[in-house]
Amino acid sequence: MKSWSDRLNMPGINGIKPSPRTIGDVVEGQPMLVPTARQVDAFIRSIPGGMDIRALRTVLAIEHGAEVTCPVTIGYHLRTVAEAANEDLERGMALSDIAPFWRVLDASLPTTRKLSFGAAFVAAQRKREGLER
Repeated sequence: MKSWSDRLNMPGINGIKPSPRTIGDVVEGQPMLVPTARQVDAFIRSIPGGMDIRALRTVLAIEHGAEVTCPVTIGYHLRTVAEAANEDLERGMALSDIAPFWRVLDASLPTTRKLSFGAAFVAAQRKREGLER
């Protein structure tokens, strides 16, 4: 089985495609960004403070010339970014050198509840940075 870090670094196929169906705030046919995990990681590293997932999807789409970002792909990649960051911490990397995924995820989100290391770490980091909701 591949590590989360391996999954983060897989090339993946990204690009802008018409949305195949209406789902949530995405309307069928809209130009939709399908980002790679590495693009999501890079974006999270660039944000100075907290941002909810909807805002992250909007800004990513605009930066890449799309109207929306795929909500399903974002969910997968947010987990990959968080789990890969946790692997980096377990290998001894400094907290300041990993992707600060807690700036996007909070303890109430389904993605956070799926993390192998639990939501307590996310809550602690959000509190440390003054991002509690």
